[in-house]
Amino acid sequence: MRNQFKNHFFFAILLTSIAFILLSVNFLSITVDEDTPLKPYKNHEGQHVSLSDKVIEWEEEETVQVDGEVNQTAGEDVELASMSAEVAFKQFPVKTVVATGYTAGYESTGKTEDHPQYGVTYSGLMVQRDVISSVAADLSVFPLGTVIYVPDYGYGIVMDIGGAIKGHKIDLYYDTVDDVYDEWGKREVDVYVIEEGNGSVTQEDIAYWEEQIKNNALPVLNQQ
Repeated sequence: MRNQFKNHFFFAILLTSIAFILLSVNFLSITVDEDTPLKPYKNHEGQHVSLSDKVIEWEEEETVQVDGEVNQTAGEDVELASMSAEVAFKQFPVKTVVATGYTAGYESTGKTEDHPQYGVTYSGLMVQRDVISSVAADLSVFPLGTVIYVPDYGYGIVMDIGGAIKGHKIDLYYDTVDDVYDEWGKREVDVYVIEEGNGSVTQEDIAYWEEQIKNNALPVLNQQ
C-alpha cells in the first residue's frame, strides 16, 4: 500500500513537472502581433521608447528652460515662433517690387552735407534708419505714409520719391554707401503692405508706428 502510494505520489510529481515545463515553453514562445499597436513610454532618463517592427527606437528630447520655469522642446518652439509670424503676415497684401538702397549723400541725391536740404525727404521729414526706416517709392503705387514690411530690411514708411523710382520699384534708406552694398544691393522682393498711406506723413505718424513695433504689436520675420 505504501509502495503504491509512493508510486502515485511520484507520478503526480512527474505530471506536475511536465505541466510546468509546458507552460514555461508556451510562455516563452508568445510573440507580439505585428498589428498590435504599442504605446511609447518614457524611461527613467526621460527618453521616449517605442517598439516598431520589434526594434526599439530612441527619440531623445532636447529641452530648454524658459524664464526658469517651463521646459519646452528645442527646435519646436523656434519653428512655432517663425510660423506664427508668417501666418500673421498673411493678413496683409503683398506686392512684388525691385528694391534698391539709397543714402542722403551726393551719390543718391546730388546733395552734399552743406546743402540746406541734405537728408530732407519729399515729405519734409529727415531720413532715418531705425525700427521704421525711410522708403522712397512711386506715389501712385505706394502713397506717402504707406507702411511696408521688407524681409531682411524691416519696417519702412514711404517718405520720399526718386527720379528712377517708377512703378513697382522702391529705394530703401541706409546711412552709408557701404551699408547699401553690404546689406542690400538690388533685389526683387515681396513686401507686405501693413497700411496704405493717405498721401501725407508726419512725425507723429512715425512715432506711432515706432511704438507699435517696439511693443511687439506688429510681427517680425526672422532675419537672414
